[in-house]
Amino acid sequence: MSRQLDNDNPTIFAPTASTSTKRIQKGKASLWSEEALLEEEEEEEYYPELGSGSGSKEDREDIDSEEVYDLLRSITDPEHPVSLEALRVVNPDDIHVAGNRVLVYLTPTIPHCSMSTLIGLSLRVRLLRALPTRYRVDIRIKSGTHQSEHAVNKQLNDKERVQAALENKHLLGVVEGCLQTADKRGKA
Repeated sequence: MSRQLDNDNPTIFAPTASTSTKRIQKGKASLWSEEALLEEEEEEEYYPELGSGSGSKEDREDIDSEEVYDLLRSITDPEHPVSLEALRVVNPDDIHVAGNRVLVYLTPTIPHCSMSTLIGLSLRVRLLRALPTRYRVDIRIKSGTHQSEHAVNKQLNDKERVQAALENKHLLGVVEGCLQTADKRGKA
């Protein structure tokens, strides 16, 4: 039984330059770059007493919205084999980081998109897996872009509803499918 797609002909946009590349050009390396991970491993090798994550609050480097965007940009849409960046479901301007709070606004491709909750769940899972536990993640529908904006926002940010959704093997399988490409983070 084939399912009718919500948006059978979405607009696909060209990808933007990797924000991690922009950060390196500005002289600030990405926390998620292979170089940063190698530096961290070397540091632990030479200074084992530091251990991983044992630095003081002042020593911890905070993330920014560009790095969060790099984590999310290559997640695949559940209906189409296209990244959320190419569909402009996630945009760098719609990601905000303040202290330990990460707020991501997603923009559905159509106002009645039934996949918005699933996309939001994929974004949440990606960030919960990638970010340190000190960060609080909020996922919201961009205002005025979905007819059920309030209901979807409530569902995406209710801890018990998210946990119940992730206990559903079928939903978790779909989320895992969306996240298979998440490690690309802007790579060609």
